[in-house]
Amino acid sequence: MKKTFISASVASVLALASFGALAEGPSFYGRLELALTHTDTAATLQGGTNGIDTANYADENNAGTYLENNFSLLGVKGSEKIADGFEAIYQMEFQVENTSSKGDVFKARNTYLGLKTNAGTVLVGRNDTVFKQAEGGVDIFGNTNADIDRLISAQTRSADGMWYYSPKIAGLVTLNATYLFDDNDTSAKTSESLYALSATLGDKAFKDQNYYVAVAYNKGIDTVDAYRGVAQVKLGQFKIGGLFQNSESVFNDAIEGNTYFVNVSYDLNGVNLKAGYGVDEAGYGSYFKNLSTNDFRKDSVANLAITDTDINVQNFNVGADYRLAKSTMVYGQYAMYTGDYKLNGGAKIDLQDDNVFSVGVRYDF
Repeated sequence: MKKTFISASVASVLALASFGALAEGPSFYGRLELALTHTDTAATLQGGTNGIDTANYADENNAGTYLENNFSLLGVKGSEKIADGFEAIYQMEFQVENTSSKGDVFKARNTYLGLKTNAGTVLVGRNDTVFKQAEGGVDIFGNTNADIDRLISAQTRSADGMWYYSPKIAGLVTLNATYLFDDNDTSAKTSESLYALSATLGDKAFKDQNYYVAVAYNKGIDTVDAYRGVAQVKLGQFKIGGLFQNSESVFNDAIEGNTYFVNVSYDLNGVNLKAGYGVDEAGYGSYFKNLSTNDFRKDSVANLAITDTDINVQNFNVGADYRLAKSTMVYGQYAMYTGDYKLNGGAKIDLQDDNVFSVGVRYDF
């Protein structure tokens, strides 16, 4: 017992010493975020949520109250000058799955090694594609069950790739690219290159400019060819944004459609009030996929037999968040999903409505 105590004490001292060394160079950071959620179907809850029958989302037993982990994470990042005009940058980030019944406590997030120069920044590793990053701050309910990926495709964090970010041209425009190595792709199974391109104008954080505009193109990543336009503007205490996207299957060009969102937020004495409305006609979001059991990302016989789609999914979100301190935010929100679809001119099929109420807390360190 005594030896165990001494060993534990020594280990604690070494850990503190190591952290002290880290604090002078790399920065250690993290987030804990949990939400208590009531849902009619669980179709839009986070994938690792415990207790969901993922084989049958329409099962009435999925209705109920759940504890969601909204991407709690740990990470370390930093940079170091290696020569005049050359700076090494790095990041290692891991999702902490603290509400799952599975053994996968840690999951990979953005982890890369890069070089920053006057000619731009190059990263190698795993990262959000520039197509996803083009959303800027328009996803005002991001990382919750009202995230835009419940309706939209190609919100992808990809591994085995390279990224390029240009310097800000004229203080306004950046040109960006993602390229994935073909021999590491296991989803698209196509002979074409997998890449994404984007151009952004303004400032998504609204520090240098009060507007943000982006256009982006996605080739094959997440098994879709897609293009999107994003715009957001800050007018006093208001932020108004919108996104339009067209998505088409790389396997069958008959599986194609548009998705769009509009939203607004208002800062009322520190309380961030927000609302959004979205429509999806493509069918790649998790709400449609889970309740219709049609996963268009697969090269299946059923998908290849589709000659036309008629999909109509609608989403409405309202919510509010408030920072108790710089590190701590509390929030509440309501999301409504409804929709129907027809394939190959068949009968209309109604999707089960989902009403999702959440209250949560986020702690950043």
